[in-house]
Amino acid sequence: MNSTLFMQTEIMHAFMKKHKMSVEKFQALDKKHNILEFIEKGYEPFHLMGNKGILKEVEDFIGLK
Repeated sequence: MNSTLFMQTEIMHAFMKKHKMSVEKFQALDKKHNILEFIEKGYEPFHLMGNKGILKEVEDFIGLK
């Protein structure tokens, strides 16, 4: 598994757990906001952050508080 895919998977699972979200609901949110693409494009700065920082960036990106 490449590093970007690993990060996407890890953040996806952390996001779903934090927001008590099913895979289907995450997929619908990803389809609307391109969350996994956002993580892929932001990999360089994100790999220096912890998961909490990345989750905050994703939440800010989709307008979730």
